[in-house]
Amino acid sequence: MSVAENRLSAWARTMAGERAGDVVVAHRTGPPPAVAGLVLDRPAREDAEDRLLAAGATRARGAGERAVPEPPDRERTCFERDRDRILHSTAFRRLAGKTQVFIFPADHMRTRLTHALEVAQVASAVARACGLNVALTEAIALGHDCGHGPGGHASEDAFGAFLPDGYDHAVWGADVVLAPLNLCRETLDGVRNHSWSRPAPATPEGAVVSWADRCAYTAHDLEDAVHAGVVDPAELPADVAAVLGTTRSGQLGVLVEELIGCVRAAVGYVAGMTDRYACDTAVALLGWDERRLPAGIDLVRA
Repeated sequence: MSVAENRLSAWARTMAGERAGDVVVAHRTGPPPAVAGLVLDRPAREDAEDRLLAAGATRARGAGERAVPEPPDRERTCFERDRDRILHSTAFRRLAGKTQVFIFPADHMRTRLTHALEVAQVASAVARACGLNVALTEAIALGHDCGHGPGGHASEDAFGAFLPDGYDHAVWGADVVLAPLNLCRETLDGVRNHSWSRPAPATPEGAVVSWADRCAYTAHDLEDAVHAGVVDPAELPADVAAVLGTTRSGQLGVLVEELIGCVRAAVGYVAGMTDRYACDTAVALLGWDERRLPAGIDLVRA
């Protein structure tokens, strides 16, 4: 029997697993170390969110509003469910063949898929550090560019000529491409409003993704352009290089740190508001319905 045949035969024998008494385990050496404690189902993880997440973070409990009502999942929170649906969707897989910056990129250059993964990594790191909902952050980040057509942003101009309201990849992604997944309102809002030309996202997790998107592409688009020979690192303006550095890891680190000063500063600013000023700001900037404000609130707007 050849080496290849021996390898295939050995691999085939693993398909049934290894029996250790009444238990089937994956490895011949026996089961992994036992984990003490109970399995954390959805209600238990929702309890943990209530205890651990920062004030103002988006909780899964009480969320999960979908266009078509669904019973809650036994194990996953509503936002974990959204993240999984996006990750396994055809719309997400198609991002592997869509332009980030360069059409038909070389093997090491980004596609929309690898860009989405980098955004998810940056956004999740920030959300975790700030006590925000990581599952919601990941769902928004993974789905944020699913509305892009072929050829990058150039296709938006081409499609826009045929639509009365134009073509915006953020809106199209939320309202058309991802609509069949029946995602939560908070997830779709984050996708719809991740672009800086759109209204502000309704959740802090959506705001983090909006910033993480820019952090990721300002770092990796430059790196791809250098690899493609379009620009030279020496052409980076001196004042920019002095702040960001000249390496991708350094640039991304600076951008992430700035994103975390921004989020904490925003939390501190909102925390200092009075009730009346907070409600007034929510109405003016976020479009809150005044009729749903607490009774007796007298807004101070002129």
